[in-house]
Amino acid sequence: MIIEFEAPLWEWDARQESWTFVSLPEDASDDIKHLTAGLRRGFGAVKVRAVIGRSEWSTSIFPDGKRGAYVLPVKRAVRERNGLAPGDVTAVTVEVLTP
Repeated sequence: MIIEFEAPLWEWDARQESWTFVSLPEDASDDIKHLTAGLRRGFGAVKVRAVIGRSEWSTSIFPDGKRGAYVLPVKRAVRERNGLAPGDVTAVTVEVLTP
């Protein structure tokens, strides 16, 4: 399953660290939830391959009950390589990797 969308980057302050994410669309999140039922890892994580701009990496997405969608963490190296900061809208491709 491959999902392509545009979304703003947002910051979550956890303890003393900041994490930057994009939220997947709610409808795609529902599809992922059904596709991966029984296959999710700790914290409901789902393995994915992500692409933003010139960066491609393997990671996991996580369900966020508050947003009603999965969220993709976007590491600093990806943000810097693509000139992105929280609040910027970016094109994202997420490929769900099912066993």
